[in-house]
Amino acid sequence: MARKNRDLQALAQLCHILGDKTRLRIVQTLQDGERNVTALCKTLKLPQPTVSRHLAILRMAGLVENRREGKEIHYSLSGYRNSAAAGALKTMLQGATALRIGQVVIGLAKK
Repeated sequence: MARKNRDLQALAQLCHILGDKTRLRIVQTLQDGERNVTALCKTLKLPQPTVSRHLAILRMAGLVENRREGKEIHYSLSGYRNSAAAGALKTMLQGATALRIGQVVIGLAKK
C-alpha cells in the first residue's frame, strides 16, 4: 500500500507541475533542443524572472537539466532517468496513449 501511495503522490506532483501553461510551453519549446533563458524569454514572450522561476520548478522535478557555458546556462529536457516524473514526461512526449508511474496507469487523450 505504501508503494501505491508513493506512485499516486508522484503522479499528483507531475500533474501539478505540468498543469501550468507556462511550464507546458517551456517543455514544448525544449523539445526542439537546448535553449538559454534569453532564447526562451524571446520565444515565449515572457519576462526573465517568470521563465527562470518555472525552469527552477521543472529542474527540481527532474524534468529539465541545465549546463553552464561561460556566463550562460543552457536548459534541455532531462535524460528521463532522474525521476519517475521525467520518465512519465518522456512517455507523454512520445505520444503514448497511457501513462504508468509504478502501479498507477492513466489513459491519455489524443488530439
